[in-house]
Amino acid sequence: MLDRFTMPLTHRPLAIMARYLHRLSIAPDHVTLSAFLVGITALPLLAFEQYGLALIAIVLNRVGDGLDGALARLSGQQSDAGGFIDIGLDFVFYAAVVLGFALANPAQNALAAAVLLFAFIGTGTSFLAFAIAAKARNVERPNFPQKAFYYLEGLTEGTETVAALVLFCLFPQHFPWLAGLFAAACIITTATRLWGGYWTLRQYRDS
Repeated sequence: MLDRFTMPLTHRPLAIMARYLHRLSIAPDHVTLSAFLVGITALPLLAFEQYGLALIAIVLNRVGDGLDGALARLSGQQSDAGGFIDIGLDFVFYAAVVLGFALANPAQNALAAAVLLFAFIGTGTSFLAFAIAAKARNVERPNFPQKAFYYLEGLTEGTETVAALVLFCLFPQHFPWLAGLFAAACIITTATRLWGGYWTLRQYRDS
């Protein structure tokens, strides 16, 4: 919901960092993998309740996630392979963070984490399934033309997800409530994506 507003704000600083990496001949895929390796350390850090360090890992991962795309556009190395590994590792990272909170306090967090992972499956599969069909139908993507995959909007997008992960780390004692609220928003997103995606594809089929 908020990505269309936040993405223009991050474009300039990411472009500056991308130019620096480009001069060092660093490939976008290397940034993607490095960001993932940094981000996945949040899993053990959260399990051992090192919430401050986990927050740093999460923020660095998200910066890297934006930086690899900026570098790919600058260097002319945009590809389906790069987009695939980027989005695939994103979903692994998101799930790892939720698992980390479950391991930190199973009695308090496990059920909320399971519900949130259930909701993530809905948002992820509706997003990716539509992307496959949209690309086959050459569906345009006017709001997010720089995305590697067709970006089907919803109540919970990248900005909202990052905000939720940050809040989880800042207020870990309230994880069950925060995770429950975010899971509800994800379920709404799944429903609206399935509805909107279905009718969008029907329109392109019938046109």
